[in-house]
Amino acid sequence: MLVFGILIKFPAFRHPFIPVFEPGDGELYLRILKWMKPYGDANPVLYPVLAFALLFIQAVSLTRFINSRRLINTPSYLPGMAYMLITSLFPEWNYFSSALLINTILIFILSWLFRVYHQQNAKGTIYNTGLALGIASFLSPSSLAFAIWVLLALAVMRPFRINEWLLCILGITTPYYLFGVYLFITGQWGWDKLIPDLSVSVPDIKQSAWVAGSAFLIIVPFLLGGYYVQENLSRMLIQVRKGWSLLLLYLLTSMIIPFVNTNYNFENWVLAAIPFASFHASAYLYSKIKLIPSILFWLMVGFILAYQYYGHGW
Repeated sequence: MLVFGILIKFPAFRHPFIPVFEPGDGELYLRILKWMKPYGDANPVLYPVLAFALLFIQAVSLTRFINSRRLINTPSYLPGMAYMLITSLFPEWNYFSSALLINTILIFILSWLFRVYHQQNAKGTIYNTGLALGIASFLSPSSLAFAIWVLLALAVMRPFRINEWLLCILGITTPYYLFGVYLFITGQWGWDKLIPDLSVSVPDIKQSAWVAGSAFLIIVPFLLGGYYVQENLSRMLIQVRKGWSLLLLYLLTSMIIPFVNTNYNFENWVLAAIPFASFHASAYLYSKIKLIPSILFWLMVGFILAYQYYGHGW
């Protein structure tokens, strides 16, 4: 999977993208960029290397999560392969960005949410879930929209307990409390610095045949994978069914993010890649006609290579 990832994303190393701070990004991401700037100016390839490292870690973590939780019948590297393919369909999904950093945090949150189903006392895990989401919001305030997903996930995985929901909200607000204390001690206190700036608008994205092709190659395997998951749902354990519900809620919530603090590019849409890759893996695994996975795979590889070497943006 490492070799495959390097080969399929090789153009990202040839033409390094230098990340810039967008209005929708958070204070923590700004500080990370400032810290990295001297090293990035000397070696611009540092940014695509870090972006690839994050993508590879996410692919491995997603594969481990799906295999260990038995969301698919046969352990395989298909989720990681699907994730590497999907994130190669848009050049922006290979940039070092706040959304890419948030993806890593969301994989841990996904694993913790699945774990609370078996825990009698899950207060620690629930608090850590909220805390991780609160930290993610300092990378990009728009990630606070995932609080909807986390609370819905708790409703799916556990009986409703108001104290657990409040504990999760407390975890989300903890980083803001600590940041407020820091601002007060350093004499920088101001509500405008503490309260996240959120706005909702429709993204104005330039359309092209390449964008349409990428969207088509994401949606078709997703629909096919969703059909196979639904077909096998009756044979799955109840916690596995709930796991797929978590991924579907994850996907629906991630589609809200591009409308919050819109930055007019596809960087934030990468937050949907994790649930998409999970359903793509099912399309490859459960297909009864063995030729279909091969056609899907080589069609995506061929399109990605054509986009990289003959399209615009790479």
